[in-house]
Amino acid sequence: MRSVSQQKEGTRSGRRYALLAAFLIALLLFSFTLSISAGSSYIPMLDIIDAVFHDDGSKLHSIILSIRIPRAIEAAFIGANLGAAGALMQAMTRNALASPGIFGINAGASVAVVLLLVVLPAAVPLHFTMIGAFMGGGASVLAVYAVSSFFNEGQKEIGFALTGIVIQAILASITQMLLIFNEENTETVLFWLAGSLSGSNWEKIVFLIPVSVTALLVAVLLGKTASVLSLGEDVSKALGQKVWFSRVLIGLTVIALAGVSVSVAGPIGFIGLMVPHMVRYMARADYRVVIPLSALLGASLLLLADISSRFVYFPYETPVGVVTAFIGSPFFIYLARKRKEETDR
Repeated sequence: MRSVSQQKEGTRSGRRYALLAAFLIALLLFSFTLSISAGSSYIPMLDIIDAVFHDDGSKLHSIILSIRIPRAIEAAFIGANLGAAGALMQAMTRNALASPGIFGINAGASVAVVLLLVVLPAAVPLHFTMIGAFMGGGASVLAVYAVSSFFNEGQKEIGFALTGIVIQAILASITQMLLIFNEENTETVLFWLAGSLSGSNWEKIVFLIPVSVTALLVAVLLGKTASVLSLGEDVSKALGQKVWFSRVLIGLTVIALAGVSVSVAGPIGFIGLMVPHMVRYMARADYRVVIPLSALLGASLLLLADISSRFVYFPYETPVGVVTAFIGSPFFIYLARKRKEETDR
């Protein structure tokens, strides 16, 4: 039986999580609306509502329905995917600096897309390019798993990180080689490699939403598993968890979340790194709470970053990946220094 003090503490924690979730939902709604309104020209909310419910085929309504709304939806889902994937990665590897990129998903997807555009320029359907990027990211993850399996059981977390870094470097070199020998196709690819939402359309949304919704639901259901795994391998085994099975399941979920995001918008970094830390700082909870809240905050953060990308070099557009890198690089340095100080103590 739980004591009265434990019950009160649980009630307070539940209220705090509910308030935080309500705040993040409100932030998401605000960011989503602002993303549709802001741009080269400001669009009032009344015009947006009118376009949604009474489309008259005008230029303004076409811009809202064909460009602004798909872009906001894409940013929200990709941000949610990367936030949840980052939380799962940090739980599985027990590494505060882990993010989806540690599996080589970004590098694998980049190689696949560049290869397709080089081998079949201007002849690759959009959905085929996206599926190719998804498969490239998945293949790189399998390579990370295969190589890291040679590490001892007590060194699995280190093995994932080191193997991911090495494979990323190899794949990045292959991508650069393909670009160097095929300069006529570099202009199209380079913008994608920087991470961009400028080409958003309903065709991409139809590909993105089913995979994202399914993978996000699985990620939330894996919250308890991730919490146990984050306690360490020995503790996980003592609690009856099949560590290898949990890692495979989490890995497949990360592939789905990050892979579909990279295939749609290119490699967008640092969202998966920053968001779980921010959520844990605010909530101080286990991953049953951290994962869904990371999805909400990730969606809002990428929406706000995308809005900022439209005004960095106005009237031209900056890839959103550049904005997230500008925000995330100092955050990464801070985490690395903090981790070093904790190790030195």
